[in-house]
Amino acid sequence: MSAKIVIVEDEEDLLELLEYTLEKEGFEVIGFLNTKTVSQILEEEEIDLLIMDRNLPGVEGSEFVASLREEGVLTPVIYLSAKNRDTDIEEGFLRGGDDYLTKPFNMKELILRVKSILRRTTKKYNEGQISYRDLLLDKSTRELKVDGECVEITKLEFDLLYEFIINKNSVLDRDYLLSNVWGDGEAYQYKTVNVAINRLKEKIDPDKTKDYIQTVRGVGYRLC
Repeated sequence: MSAKIVIVEDEEDLLELLEYTLEKEGFEVIGFLNTKTVSQILEEEEIDLLIMDRNLPGVEGSEFVASLREEGVLTPVIYLSAKNRDTDIEEGFLRGGDDYLTKPFNMKELILRVKSILRRTTKKYNEGQISYRDLLLDKSTRELKVDGECVEITKLEFDLLYEFIINKNSVLDRDYLLSNVWGDGEAYQYKTVNVAINRLKEKIDPDKTKDYIQTVRGVGYRLC
């Protein structure tokens, strides 16, 4: 399956050129002229990379990325921006960027950077399934079944539940989860973990009768 890339670029001609070029390289590409529905697609689909302009209508691109990071969204980001001062580039990285390319740019260089980011960030899962109680995670399709019924969860929620299952009955503190699920514990806050776990619990146990994930006060969380 080819990587899926989202591009946010308010210059329509450039957006079309980027879409055409990356699709020609074999990627699946979704383009947007603004950020209005980007959060939704990141939540609903498994996006491998986000290419983000900064001078956008409505919200500045790096501020939007910073808000995604606060929500626990881990999708890698390449900024493609006319903001080219050293302070601009530093700001982009501090606000959650993984790479930064200034305009005007070389399309071949962008493609190389895209492929490099994807090689480093795409998680590799073994084929097969892993289960716990009535939870069944399919690592090849990244699908979850609860008591035989499919339940839609995000990529982050899948990774979080996977980590709990392989460490069942062990207490996982927030630092461990930030490091092993989010990948960079220093970039996120404990409330990021709390919010993500609460969302996951609502999806896998909406009636609050199964108590899969328990809070160990002052320590962390445990799958029971």
